Amino acid sequence: MLYRENGQFKTTYAADQQLLPIVQDRWFVIGLIAFAYIAVPWLASDYMFRALVIPFVILAIAAIGLNILVGYCGQISLGTAAFMAVGAYAAYNLVIRIPQLNFVVVLALSGGIAALVGMVFGIPSLRIKGLYLAVSTLAAQFFIDWLFARVRWFTDYSSSGSVSTAPIQMFGWTVESSIDKYLFVLSIAVVLTLAAKNLVRGHIGRAWMATRDMDVAAEVIGIRPVTAKLSAFAVSSFYAGVAGALWGFVHLGAWEPLAFNINLSLNLLFMIIIGGMGSLLGAYFGAAFIVLLPILLNQVPGALGVPI
Repeated sequence: MLYRENGQFKTTYAADQQLLPIVQDRWFVIGLIAFAYIAVPWLASDYMFRALVIPFVILAIAAIGLNILVGYCGQISLGTAAFMAVGAYAAYNLVIRIPQLNFVVVLALSGGIAALVGMVFGIPSLRIKGLYLAVSTLAAQFFIDWLFARVRWFTDYSSSGSVSTAPIQMFGWTVESSIDKYLFVLSIAVVLTLAAKNLVRGHIGRAWMATRDMDVAAEVIGIRPVTAKLSAFAVSSFYAGVAGALWGFVHLGAWEPLAFNINLSLNLLFMIIIGGMGSLLGAYFGAAFIVLLPILLNQVPGALGVPI
């Protein structure tokens, strides 16, 4: 235990219900955000941004979405990468067909389209659960992979099946350098993390957790499992869609349908298992473990002169 909460008495409902009611938590989060915005741009190299930091932040966003579905609502999913693909291709088509749209609006619309698709594929969760639901979402993964590979409209009739993007421009700002890309995805991650924190501590989050723990008992006390499950699929897919759009436009720049395959879905599932299901901060720990640790294990021994 790093600290004790003794003596932190709350005298109003507002104080007790604030986002981070414990002082140590509040200062830790403020310090972490300050470090991410101020220190990381000075410490990280261009290679670290492109290979480590930017992928880590984007995958953490997707892991938060998956954690909402699996960790908070108890609905297992093996198709998160497919919903990332929906967001990426939705953003690509919005940009080329409606070029005057601001990219922030494109991100929101991409997440919304992914949320609608997620709700459609979440309908089986109303009747099945556990391993059977996992197989159902796995089928969604393969179907969406096949759809984007076969229907050429999504790739603007590209002969190779791959798509490429131009640098993001919004509010007179061209997001082109590694630091610009990092600050952009970091800002999106901060906003979405705070939104997720508010969701899970409110009545929606309590409905998700009640459905996760015992859906029959939740229904008895007035919670509708149908609404809870479909809303969890929608929110999870929204986060995956936004992460997919960022993955395609900010990290990859050019991609093909195989960029969002089953391996990515499994990596995201491992992230929330390692970081802790039902923990938003755990999504970042899990993403760091999957993304950062393998490269650091390859780089650190050589830097220290230790033979591998």
